Amino acid sequence: MTKVTAQLSVSLDGFYAGPRHTGNGDWMTSAESAGFFRVTRWVTDAMAWRERQGFAGGVRDTNSEIMAETFEAAGAYVMGRRMADGGEVPWGDEPPFRAPVFVVTHRPRETLVRGGGTSFTYVTDGIASAVDQARAAAGGKNVAVAGGGSLVRQVLRAGLLDELELHVVPVVLGTGLRLLDADLDLGEKEAIELTPIRVVPTPEVTHIRYRVEGRAPLVLDDRGSGGGPTTLR
Repeated sequence: MTKVTAQLSVSLDGFYAGPRHTGNGDWMTSAESAGFFRVTRWVTDAMAWRERQGFAGGVRDTNSEIMAETFEAAGAYVMGRRMADGGEVPWGDEPPFRAPVFVVTHRPRETLVRGGGTSFTYVTDGIASAVDQARAAAGGKNVAVAGGGSLVRQVLRAGLLDELELHVVPVVLGTGLRLLDADLDLGEKEAIELTPIRVVPTPEVTHIRYRVEGRAPLVLDDRGSGGGPTTLR
């Protein structure tokens, strides 16, 4: 069964990049870039990732196996416009996705067809529509929400995400773009519950896969006094 999945590398304090780059300078020299490349260092070292990009070298280890698994599982992708625009030139004529990509945007654009099976379809009628179109194109494989982090939050907030995998890197950035921010539209006594279904530790990063259970009310838990959880009204 097709699942909607997302995976993101984050620091121990929950940031997937440094502070947002808003100037006209080179993104590669920005603080946002510096944080991003620190938490994705394990990815760029992985042989499976490097092979997918057409690069030589890399390490064949557990992290590489997880990257290979991620690529294999995806039959279609959903992506934000900022990520798509930023990657258009670096990805070149044969982007690494090798599958249909549906870009969530407010600005229409004709479908961009690239080599290797990658195409970029620009969806202007919302996230749910992009996910539905990706499901139809995935051929029974998973729909991977490629990001960025803001889009992952939007999919989680909309209740469309089945699994979330966090690659937690042992570094504290202190500030930057936080994945799980305060814009999930949760009520004061509401939470999104997740269940860890796989944990793979390595020296560079700990891979934690969660099944997203959905929204649930927060309850008064008085077990410390000998009682049981009581639903707040």
